[in-house]
Amino acid sequence: MSASTEPAAERSRPEGPAPDGPAIDGPAIDDTAGGTAPVTRRDRRATATTLTVLLIAVCGGIAVAATIGDDGFWRQGGLPTPPDGIRIGVILSRVAAVAGMALAAGSLLVAGFVAPPQASGTVGVQGYRALRRGALAALVGGVAAIVTAWLSVAETTGTSVGDLAGAGPFGWLAPAGTLDEPMGWVLAGVVLLLVSGGAAVALGWRSAAALGLVSAAIAAVPAAVHPAATGMAHDWSGDASMIRSVAGVTFLGVAAALAAYRIHGGATAGAPGRRGRALLVGAGTLYLIGEIVFQVVSLWAGPLTGSAYVRTVAASAVLLVLLVAGTAVLARSLGTDAAARGTDRLLPVLALAGALVAALALAGTRLVPPRFLARPDTALETLIGWNVERPFSAITMLVEWRWNILFGTGALLLAGLYAAGVRRLAARGVRWPVGRTWAWMLGCAALLFATSSGLGHYAPSMFSVHMISHMTLNMLTPILLALGGAVTLALRVLRPAGRDHQPGPREWLLAAVHSPVARVLTHPAFAAVLFVGSFYVLYFTPIFDGALRFHWAHQLMNLHFVLVGYLFFWPLVGVDTAPHRLPHLGRLAVLLATMPFHAFFGIAVMSSSEVLGRNFYAQVGLPWLDLLDDQKVGGGIAWATGEIPMLLVLVTLVVQWSRDDSREAARKDRQAERDDDAELKAYNEMLAKLRQGG
Repeated sequence: MSASTEPAAERSRPEGPAPDGPAIDGPAIDDTAGGTAPVTRRDRRATATTLTVLLIAVCGGIAVAATIGDDGFWRQGGLPTPPDGIRIGVILSRVAAVAGMALAAGSLLVAGFVAPPQASGTVGVQGYRALRRGALAALVGGVAAIVTAWLSVAETTGTSVGDLAGAGPFGWLAPAGTLDEPMGWVLAGVVLLLVSGGAAVALGWRSAAALGLVSAAIAAVPAAVHPAATGMAHDWSGDASMIRSVAGVTFLGVAAALAAYRIHGGATAGAPGRRGRALLVGAGTLYLIGEIVFQVVSLWAGPLTGSAYVRTVAASAVLLVLLVAGTAVLARSLGTDAAARGTDRLLPVLALAGALVAALALAGTRLVPPRFLARPDTALETLIGWNVERPFSAITMLVEWRWNILFGTGALLLAGLYAAGVRRLAARGVRWPVGRTWAWMLGCAALLFATSSGLGHYAPSMFSVHMISHMTLNMLTPILLALGGAVTLALRVLRPAGRDHQPGPREWLLAAVHSPVARVLTHPAFAAVLFVGSFYVLYFTPIFDGALRFHWAHQLMNLHFVLVGYLFFWPLVGVDTAPHRLPHLGRLAVLLATMPFHAFFGIAVMSSSEVLGRNFYAQVGLPWLDLLDDQKVGGGIAWATGEIPMLLVLVTLVVQWSRDDSREAARKDRQAERDDDAELKAYNEMLAKLRQGG
């Protein structure tokens, strides 16, 4: 894939010489004895493309060999075993989809963050090549993902490929809409096709970086519906599956893209090498954490011998040891002047080992983890992942903790990064306001408590507790985080890259804050409609009842609550300068305009005679709970706890207004002292002239 777009790149690449390497097609140094003919970079690119295709085929063969003789997955689920042809087709298409996804993510991330751009913000020669490779890889991955969804319908429903084909090009979407895995692959495929179109026309490093992040993040969608992320502790295995998938796609793609980057003459000394190292080490660390958590849950209390699943895990563990060792050696050279020849050899090795690990992981999706052979899951473990044995109370809220891997860990990371930034400023002799630090830390504590304490333990099974968690995430946490001013802190801590250097973390942050997407999302009118309207759309439509059944949907709701609240409160009371900054009177008007709609939502929930999410809560069936009474309590919580944060925002607005007026008055006093009150004298002269003119 590294050479297939080369003629187009040569015809239309950005002008100017390659900024980071020798001539594009010059002879490479041949260190073999005997006077053999020199090897050109074009020859090496063609060889790399051939080896890439061959490696994908080998990975597909390994995944098929590991699964084709084991039908335990179908027997365990009580499903008929599909024909071998369909099973092989599903595995091969998945391998192709993941390979395309990884190569797209890695190429676009290298184009946006590693390859030095031109001064205008347009990608350089190396970045342009990476963009085009990413566009092609996303196209292949998108098509393969949709083929995977199509074949998965046949595999799951027992429908023959001929019957699916006879239903027309879109007839299979109807049954796919009722199945989790096919719909996950459909969504991933559509997003990858959109990424391919965007990468085909993009020329800026900002666009390349954004498309790369989207390509990596979309790997979480098929992972969220992983067959092993069900039953007991599926909240942990589901989060771990998403983490390891996104991180694994990123690691594999960046390793392959860096290898192609070097083949094209890109240098890995200095900033490009350090950034490639950061991507590899960061993604590799996250993958290891996610893999360990996922396999602990999958192997828990089950038999560890005689299982095809255990054999694939053991083989993956050996490869991961090699990956860790190779990444550690590579990380010592990337970014230094000693990177050249060692980097050339190690990057393809890392990509090879990562591809084999990915093939084994894909094979594991059609093998039965030992945990499912240990004992049957209870009804509550199937629905929410754990058992709820005692009624909710203040005591159980404090002692019945259930750690949320994404949001609990994220809260600790946010607090730690903020503290490190404050400490770095203090080392420079700069004093950061204590109130902002307290606000941020309390916001992180609220995020942690709402998702990982007894609230997180009871929220999936009780509407009233869900509403407490919802209001904390949507109303209290965003206000405190907005008052913390994290963007301002980061901009003071991070050093500018400099006019003659490629953009760094500070420039990336500024590009995100001032992007067109940020300007749209933070517009007060749009944010207000999103903030208020999402309440009604979520709870008074079938979305809520359907979302209650899936852990990934709970996590998506949590993320939605925090982000929507932050987008609404940032322009109103946030310390950071927003793309749209209203005057104080305008902010007050927006706040007062939204308060009645928020209050009415709570009243509507209290007065409703229809139980929201009845089907799910009836299946949960907590014996001490009356569903309608619990809903009335939840509506009262939404009404009461929603007004208290709004009053907090109102008080904050008045205080900020008063302080701004005081600062403005002080500024004018200082100006008057400097120019002997010239502004007042000019005003008096104007009044005198008006009087003279009648």
